Amino acid sequence: MHDFTILVLPGAYGSSVAVTLDILNAAVALAPRAKSPRPTWRVMSPDGGAVALGSGLRVDTAALPRRSRADASTWILPGLGVDDPAQLARRLASADIAPTIAAVRRHGGRGGAVAASCSAVFLLQAAGLLRQRRVTTSWWLAPELRRIEPGCVVDADRMVCADGPVTTAGAAFAQSDLMLHLLRTRFGTELADAVGRVLLIDGRQAQAPFALPSMMSNGNPLVARLTQCIESALPHPPSVAALAERFAMSQRTLARQVRAATGQGALALVQSVRLNRARMLIESSRMTVEQIAAEVGYEDATALRRLMRRAAGAAPSQFRSGRRSAGAGPAPAVRDA
Repeated sequence: MHDFTILVLPGAYGSSVAVTLDILNAAVALAPRAKSPRPTWRVMSPDGGAVALGSGLRVDTAALPRRSRADASTWILPGLGVDDPAQLARRLASADIAPTIAAVRRHGGRGGAVAASCSAVFLLQAAGLLRQRRVTTSWWLAPELRRIEPGCVVDADRMVCADGPVTTAGAAFAQSDLMLHLLRTRFGTELADAVGRVLLIDGRQAQAPFALPSMMSNGNPLVARLTQCIESALPHPPSVAALAERFAMSQRTLARQVRAATGQGALALVQSVRLNRARMLIESSRMTVEQIAAEVGYEDATALRRLMRRAAGAAPSQFRSGRRSAGAGPAPAVRDA
């Protein structure tokens, strides 16, 4: 009996598939040191054989059995290799993916555990496994998931959401966070933490620090224009009332359209644009936090620090120090006490 079944579809994110296998192999190597059983797994696809991934890599797979049977393994679905809602809808509607959706539906219907990241979360939705669940997905796909599955709670701020037998994760590289969570759940904290330390995987709880307001519109022309309007007005951001007047609609209509496209209100969009500009300045300039706060329209640095901690879970100095640790060179002095 296997602990995990990695279900790979043609065109899947090569990085998501690779990190899944690398983390499991690391867990096997570290299990004796952590006094833990070694994880076991199988790699499967609808038809078996060598499957071409989106990056040009290939992975050998066994074929999914045509007859369903009880399976105690957790089925893991790496990202599908598409990140546009229209492309995603076409991919899920294609004839070759229908047997996979049916197999996932049967496995979940028997109470089997499933886990998916990024666009693969939509495959769980197509299989009817997300209703009444709290889930996450890539933050820019969250509004689309809310639209097509109103019966679930989409918490796009979270990196990983576990709700009963369904575990979901954010964008493609959140597959590493997903795998550490699954190892921790099935094999204990010591093994998961050991793998994280050896592979230098930081513990990340939120996607919010990585969200870009310009991408949250999912091609919505109104939100794209709103974002541009807010950015161009800094350091004097327009109020929601001023935005509604400029775009010739009521504040209620504006709020409804922004929420439909982004999953957040109009005021939250204004704040997201300001905080994103602040983060860019922190990472790319030698300005102090006080100067950056003024540039994005906050009266003092305290307000900026408080909002960044609330929205991104980190103080301004952590973004600058994170950039430095990634090889950005010497850091300027930052007053962020």
